[in-house]
Amino acid sequence: MTASIADDRILAEIGKDFDYVFHLATYHGNQSSIASPLEDHANNLITTLKLYEHLKDSQRLRKLVYAASGCTLAPHDMYDQAAATREDGPVPLDLDSPYQISKVAGELYSVYFHRQEGLPTVRARFQNVYGPGEIPGAGKWRGTVNTVWRNVVSTFVYRSLKRLPLEVDGGGEASRDFIYVDDIVDGLLVCAADAAAGEVYNLASGTETTIRELAELVRELTGSDVPVEYGPRRPWDHSIKRFGSTEKASRELGFEASVELREGLERTIDWTQANLALIDRCVARHAHQMAQAGSPVEPFLAA
Repeated sequence: MTASIADDRILAEIGKDFDYVFHLATYHGNQSSIASPLEDHANNLITTLKLYEHLKDSQRLRKLVYAASGCTLAPHDMYDQAAATREDGPVPLDLDSPYQISKVAGELYSVYFHRQEGLPTVRARFQNVYGPGEIPGAGKWRGTVNTVWRNVVSTFVYRSLKRLPLEVDGGGEASRDFIYVDDIVDGLLVCAADAAAGEVYNLASGTETTIRELAELVRELTGSDVPVEYGPRRPWDHSIKRFGSTEKASRELGFEASVELREGLERTIDWTQANLALIDRCVARHAHQMAQAGSPVEPFLAA
């Protein structure tokens, strides 16, 4: 079934007879939410509240795992050396996007429904997830170029394979914590099985990688000599350098990411190569909509 959990009819049809629920639905991501805050609210926060209201009196539910966002607690404007972001760090009020605001509110509702209604929520804070299965250009057109170039790993891999320049913001000094999709799945499962209700855990690799390093590694692994083009820093993004602490998840759940970045990128490149025709069709579809909207389109995308 493909439907929205904000639809009361759908919620009524699926009922409440579950042992475990993984709430992964979201309005992706920062740039799309900036372009349309109301859509983000409707598809990122209302969905959470409606799901929690629907399940709050379930007699069977053992755990509800909420996909939280690691970027919401990252300190702002860290240009020199980042410290690992811990689960108990302060929540800044000067968040960068409606997406971050709605993900924080989702965590607040997770805590509230656990304490008030006994809903067994666990918050799993994702870092930058990547891996096979992510298709640039998939899904609904949301009116900006970021509909196509959404996540940095899938974007770099695809563009490198297609011999398109890798566009890097702010000199490439920003850093992120990249975690492979299989590790995220393992982390979600241990959160459901072993975490105490009401708790929060980072699902992180604990390794800081700059975007410049990522671009160079993708070029190496794809055997590509495409140029890396450096542009200005994104004006809305104040989370410059960040990575997640793995200490709590390791200590309490025994969770540690096992796939290193090089191996994860190799798997992602292999999958992307095998699915280039599908990805090309998705990218071309949005390129047509970009052209219709009067947005600049690269020569390859316009072909």
